[in-house]
Amino acid sequence: MTTIHPGGPAVHSQDLTGGHVLRTLLRAVSLFTLAMTVPQVAAVWTETHVRGVSLFSWLSYLVSAFLWFVYGVRRRDRTIYLPCIGWILLDAAVIVGVMLHRG
Repeated sequence: MTTIHPGGPAVHSQDLTGGHVLRTLLRAVSLFTLAMTVPQVAAVWTETHVRGVSLFSWLSYLVSAFLWFVYGVRRRDRTIYLPCIGWILLDAAVIVGVMLHRG
């Protein structure tokens, strides 16, 4: 929605309600949560036992990341689809690591 303000250019109402701040915060939180997942990936690849790591959960996370990626691309929203690339890679790394150690 575009709002015309007297004496100024058209402004998106989302920017008036903190949209820029929210996008910045979401980007920071996305990077933080991706970084917090790296130790799980490292553990799955360096430990010989992966008991307690749920393959079903990580497959669900992978499917979710893929669906969010598609949604973000369709909406042309980098805040959605760029982190999903990282999530897809991390989720796949955990899945492959679990499968290698369980097999």
